[in-house]
Amino acid sequence: MSLSIYSCRETTEEKTEDAVEAMGEDIESGAEEAGQEIEEAGEEVENAAENAENEMEQEVEEEVHETDDN
Repeated sequence: MSLSIYSCRETTEEKTEDAVEAMGEDIESGAEEAGQEIEEAGEEVENAAENAENEMEQEVEEEVHETDDN
């Protein structure tokens, strides 16, 4: 009888350890995925800022040339 109780306890501990390990892996995977998404979003913002800067510079140049022509 005591052998079967010990065996059940050991099985339960193993299952608990496996579940905790799986949760840790899920959390790690989720964190990596979130980090990649944040990095991609940052690159998109950076590209949008560069495009806006280029458009503003182009508009300023056009205005300067229009003023010079008049």
